[in-house]
Amino acid sequence: MSLRDSLDPVVEFLHEEAAGGAALLAAAVVALVWANSPAGDGYAALWETQLVVGPLSLDLRHWINDGLMVVFFFVVGLEIKRELVAGDLRDTRTATLPALAAVGGVAAPAVVFLLVITLGGAEGAGGWAIPAATDIAFAVGVLALLGDRVSAGVRLLLLTIAIVDDILAIVIIALVYTDGLSVAWLGASVACLAVVVGLRRAGVARVAAYVPLGVLVWFTVHESGVHATLAGVLLGVLTPARPVAGRPVLTDLEHRLHPLSAFVAVPLFALANAGIDLGGGVLGDAIANPLTWAVVAGLVVGKLVGVTGAARLALRAGVGRLPSGVTRTQLPGVGAVAGIGFTVSLFIAQLAFAEGALLDRAKVGILLGSAVGAGLGPALLVALGRGRADGVTP
Repeated sequence: MSLRDSLDPVVEFLHEEAAGGAALLAAAVVALVWANSPAGDGYAALWETQLVVGPLSLDLRHWINDGLMVVFFFVVGLEIKRELVAGDLRDTRTATLPALAAVGGVAAPAVVFLLVITLGGAEGAGGWAIPAATDIAFAVGVLALLGDRVSAGVRLLLLTIAIVDDILAIVIIALVYTDGLSVAWLGASVACLAVVVGLRRAGVARVAAYVPLGVLVWFTVHESGVHATLAGVLLGVLTPARPVAGRPVLTDLEHRLHPLSAFVAVPLFALANAGIDLGGGVLGDAIANPLTWAVVAGLVVGKLVGVTGAARLALRAGVGRLPSGVTRTQLPGVGAVAGIGFTVSLFIAQLAFAEGALLDRAKVGILLGSAVGAGLGPALLVALGRGRADGVTP
């Protein structure tokens, strides 16, 4: 495989994520306007509509959050697998710096969040993981607006950090936000995944053969108490990255499902979850509550400090290297853009808090923090890039 062939999927992924970011933003704006319009009661009622499918009865919001978002997490799993086999995460030295930066970008926001919550004496410490996530679609979309003012290396560094960030977020969801674990259903999930592995080893390449198994894996994971979307990640990681019987299964699935994830699943998730009714004192309550500012501080300060600090420590220790076209002075800009935590942050907030004031405060914090990251990150990248061009030492 040539270098160009190996980069083509990454370039296509970045282009689709940039367009998906625009769709996500549009859906979030529509949700906010709808929830605060005279038709706001209809917005709330729509997502609370019960829908029965087989043995499950869930409201429409949960069908989107637990069901449709499996597509998003499956695509994330595919991207993780591709990066591990043929991408930047394959080479230890190249992967070390973004991996450590991502760890810093998860740990520091959690620390900042808990510090603000503790000093403010507020409820909501269970939402410590909310500012730990990076929204790939929004972040890549923001960088796309800068055009050639940022290098391809900056985009690839951010993408790699975000992918490792997603891995860590998935682990946190599995370990922290698992409720009422059922060993029997978990065993059934493992058995279904074993059948998937068996079909893989038998050389079965037809996607249709895996669809019923995939549905069964999702159902058993849902019933086990582990969040159902993790089934998507597991199935994505189990997908063969190399051709099977001459067919590039992983690439084909990415081509088919990434548009569905970027333009259907994620925008619908935003439409169902970003609509906060800010009337009746909700906005005032959120602005006055430390929980909101804990999320904002985690996304803005925690991400910037965590990503930048960990990356620079890795460089100083000589255990990693920056991609071509990236300088040390650009790291704060990358860290600030990584503070756009919209989709996965909202997802974790839904798991951390039941419907009510805590969730509303967290959502307001996510919107504010992500907006600041979307403005601050590009500003830093452009300013620091200009400084480099004027002869400032990187």
